[in-house]
Amino acid sequence: MVTPRNDMAEMATARANVYGLLADIFREEPSEALLSKLEAPEFSGALHALNLSLDEVFENASQTQLVEDLALEFTRLFIGPGSHISPNESMHVEGRFGEPNSFWSEQTVKVKKFMEAAGLQVADSFGGMPDHLSAEFEFMQRLVLKEAEAWSNEEHELGTNILEIEKRFYEEHLSQWVNNFCDKVIDATEHPFYRQFSEVAKGFIDFEQENLTTFSAGTQA
Repeated sequence: MVTPRNDMAEMATARANVYGLLADIFREEPSEALLSKLEAPEFSGALHALNLSLDEVFENASQTQLVEDLALEFTRLFIGPGSHISPNESMHVEGRFGEPNSFWSEQTVKVKKFMEAAGLQVADSFGGMPDHLSAEFEFMQRLVLKEAEAWSNEEHELGTNILEIEKRFYEEHLSQWVNNFCDKVIDATEHPFYRQFSEVAKGFIDFEQENLTTFSAGTQA
């Protein structure tokens, strides 16, 4: 059964919004601006649709204190010093010949080449590597926004082609490590903010596994 094109555009827009949110969450320690955005009424509906409530996050601290607490937790979880959880794909996926995990490995190069082949790349202002979780989420966000635009403009072949690129990137990269990364964060975090958003990221990755295949098959029908 073919999915109506306007439904495809709406779904793509919603998916892009989730990718953008998750990119913001894992890019750097949350700012007061991001926390204000999360508390805004227009955003609460989107969070509710993801079965996410941030009441536990906001109820016991002022925003200023929360920013400080989350900065410390972000650093402890993802930067160090000491034991931490790298938000880079290369540190979670072994190379083709079983090489030890390392930064700028074969996997990092694959991500970089994939982004460049799709006509997108990590912005110069981003200090991380192309296989950083936030970079991969932002890459998907930009792809999905292009997909939504294609459906809206009734460029059906372009929409289908972009969807196939998304599916490939999901299968070759996101599906290989994001859930494992999120499980590690859930086990290690001492703050409900990162626990809840890691659970959201896992749920969304599972959603994408099912729906990218469904959407792709529907456009081919």
